[in-house]
Amino acid sequence: MPMKYNFDKLTDRTHTSSVKYDLRQAVFEKDDVIPMWVADMDFETPDFIRDAVIRRANHPVYGYTFRDEDYYHPIVAWMHSHHEWTIHRDDIVFSPGVVPALSFAVMAFTKPGDRIIIQPPVYPPIRGAVVDHDRILSNNQLIQKENTYLIDFALLEEQAKDAAMLILCNPHNPVGRCWNREELEKIAQICLEHHVLVFSDEIHADLVMPGYRHQVFANLSPEVAKITVTAHAPSKTFNLAGLSTSSVIISNPALRASFSRVIEKMHLGMGNLFGSVASTAAYLHGEPWRLQLIRYLDENITFTEAFIRKNIPALHMFRPEGTYMIWLDFRTFGLDDKTLKSKLIHEAGLGFNPGTEFGPGGEGFMRMNIACPRATLVSALDRLKGMLSFIK
Repeated sequence: MPMKYNFDKLTDRTHTSSVKYDLRQAVFEKDDVIPMWVADMDFETPDFIRDAVIRRANHPVYGYTFRDEDYYHPIVAWMHSHHEWTIHRDDIVFSPGVVPALSFAVMAFTKPGDRIIIQPPVYPPIRGAVVDHDRILSNNQLIQKENTYLIDFALLEEQAKDAAMLILCNPHNPVGRCWNREELEKIAQICLEHHVLVFSDEIHADLVMPGYRHQVFANLSPEVAKITVTAHAPSKTFNLAGLSTSSVIISNPALRASFSRVIEKMHLGMGNLFGSVASTAAYLHGEPWRLQLIRYLDENITFTEAFIRKNIPALHMFRPEGTYMIWLDFRTFGLDDKTLKSKLIHEAGLGFNPGTEFGPGGEGFMRMNIACPRATLVSALDRLKGMLSFIK
């Protein structure tokens, strides 16, 4: 397949109100770090999406709008063609993002004092959705084993006995696991036995690397679907995070009604006109671009892996099965987390996510976003090599 899209192109994102670039001083106390933290890509949003947004923007009125069948049908078709998951238009509830959907679900299905299980080290807003709403956090910490991570099923069995909800991250951010069917079936068995509702964050489902596949949790069985709320979005796949548009897919009518009531009470259901346009274009026309993107991301991952093996062998990298985030283990260098962060910023000029942000199990780790042109990645890795070469 010839490359139509140029992922090597460098795009200046400064002065665009970019969180990743224009908040470097606020986040890192330096403007000249290479920012490889927040999970958006440095690639241009594909042309067919930009063209669709521009066509709509050319109409001179941006009044109240609604999502018609042209919005829902591409989502239904995408889930069927990409994930062998048959859903219906009425299963889809709009949310302005997956992170808000986490909070909506906590409010809809639990009450203050309820226990909610999460699996750290994990995306920080998952923890926030629990503690910010006065629920009790139950950490089912992942088990690191050699070059991968596993689920502690024995602990999960105990925790499920008095839990109201499990928040599942699949593919997992930051460790990059795509939980396989057997692992998900074990989770499902435990949650069904103990009547634990599952919120499945599947925002990275369309960014699975070659050799792996994504298993939709709700698609394990009709029984599992009844206890599952699934969050999905085009934002990571097509670089649309600024357009605040995601889908929450709930086949259980009672659960769907409860979730929808929370959104209605907050008057957040209308959404973003241009987000709807972009979502539709992405799901209708995005497959060639997505395939080329994954190939480029996989090459970036392979490049990073080879560079570290050759030049920084003491640094351990977990190769992601899904997502464009790389989980790096710096523990052999003997630095505490504060010193590690400071050295990366002030000596290497690199802006990573400290592993401590991801909860227990993140100490001594950093998360690096490799969704960038190869030249940016090479520069970052050279800086990393230079900094670590002085640490004995």
